[in-house]
Amino acid sequence: MKFEIEALDQGSSARAGVFKTDHGSVKTPVFMPVGTAGTVKAVHQRELRDDIKASIILGNTYHLNLRPGPEVLSEAGGLHKFMNWDRPILTDSGGYQVYSLAENRKITEDGAHFRSHIDGSARFLSPETSIDLQRVIGADIIMAFDECTPYPCEYNKAKISMELTHRWLKRSMDHFNNTQPLYNHTQALFPIVQGSVYKDLRVQSAEVIASFEASGNAIGGLSVGEPHEDMYSMAEVVCNILPVDKPRYLMGVGTPANLLECIAHGVDMFDCVMPARNGRNGMLFTSEGIINIKNEKWKSDFNPIDPNGDCYVDKDYSKAYLRHLIVSGERLGAQIATLHNLAFYVNLMEECRSHIIDGTFLSWKNKKVKSITNRI
Repeated sequence: MKFEIEALDQGSSARAGVFKTDHGSVKTPVFMPVGTAGTVKAVHQRELRDDIKASIILGNTYHLNLRPGPEVLSEAGGLHKFMNWDRPILTDSGGYQVYSLAENRKITEDGAHFRSHIDGSARFLSPETSIDLQRVIGADIIMAFDECTPYPCEYNKAKISMELTHRWLKRSMDHFNNTQPLYNHTQALFPIVQGSVYKDLRVQSAEVIASFEASGNAIGGLSVGEPHEDMYSMAEVVCNILPVDKPRYLMGVGTPANLLECIAHGVDMFDCVMPARNGRNGMLFTSEGIINIKNEKWKSDFNPIDPNGDCYVDKDYSKAYLRHLIVSGERLGAQIATLHNLAFYVNLMEECRSHIIDGTFLSWKNKKVKSITNRI
């Protein structure tokens, strides 16, 4: 995987670049819609490609391992063919989902023992099995198996967890180097920086991760309940250490404002369930601010959902109609809202890129954050 930086912002650490995979090129900064189980909820692949214009999406090893399972994915020829998606895919290692199963899992040096949230069956994930599963899935970018800490987290626990993540990284990398892709395309492995909100731990972890000289690097363990300022501070600390010539991926983040602020600190890649999940529940991110479409005030508002939006749903449907669908529980409402929010995120990244190249990013970012965080 090759990464090229095309422009650097003079007033911040923001950069515009492009990385190339066997399934196509991805321009950065980039937001990756989350397709946890081989689907972005309520969205067809054609809409992802043609209307949202997503250049890369995310799948999840934990969920795909449970359903449909590695046997089906192998027989299909990998996730790209299974879901009919010809653009790049990134997979999470499953570590975050294991973290979320706190009451049903046990972490040891070997890996994570847990029970399926579907049927309660005993399961096991390790650095090696995670790599094997991601080989079967066939994503272009795969993650090293890590342990994600909660917030708040005591310093000693965060340190012990970080050190375990580093040992697991060595095993992940060794197994990755000793195995081959199963399909006719290459895969890149990203290690993950941990360390909770402790600067010295984040510095130590970033230095260890950088020493592996991977194709790209990820930042994990943020957006788990910590104040936004701590997120920004940790992102800045880590980006100052991770290699400049490799893409930086901040996992599971976040609001549109979070993305803009972290881009200013040098982050290139993001994913988050927020635009899709919040959309299904009636929260819209728009060029004019945040809308709770279920509010009574939109009941007779026949103006377009977002007059400045680039997705067809923004012009085709009114706020009143979308409100009617959402409060009625109609599935079309969830679909329209999801399409709008995902397109908003993708277009926001394109705007960022344009302003970085033009040299106007910082002033634009400061104004944009204020406008998109208004509640209207």
